[in-house]
Amino acid sequence: MESILRDIGVIARALDSIANIEFKEFELTRGQYVYLVRIYENKGIIPEQLAEMIKVDRSTASRAIQRLVEKGFVTKVLDQENKKIIHLETTDKGAEKAAFILRENKYSKEAALQGLTKQEQKVLHELLIKVKKNVDEDWHFVKSGGKRTY
Repeated sequence: MESILRDIGVIARALDSIANIEFKEFELTRGQYVYLVRIYENKGIIPEQLAEMIKVDRSTASRAIQRLVEKGFVTKVLDQENKKIIHLETTDKGAEKAAFILRENKYSKEAALQGLTKQEQKVLHELLIKVKKNVDEDWHFVKSGGKRTY
């Protein structure tokens, strides 16, 4: 049982490594594809929401967003009512790449879940949602300055 988080980490790193290799031709550096897809899926999302969704700090998200803007994948749109609020949207170029990335994601998911019944996939998904919720609570606690007691 001790290896559960290690196994999840190995799976995540392997899939990330595959994606980084396959998306290199798109000029997407390490992990930028995650930002691009989330913006594509959540048209008009604001940077703070994106950072929260991906579980990174705002400065990390800001740098990744800026690189996507510079490469022409994403645009920043000022809010009509509050000019301090910036909404993010994919460009046509970004939407095209995001659609490809989502096809790769579907392929990777099917490959990773090969051999599992639909019921096993459902149970795995439900359990991972619980784990994610637990980690999310700790993440917020620590990001807010809390110190966990080991």
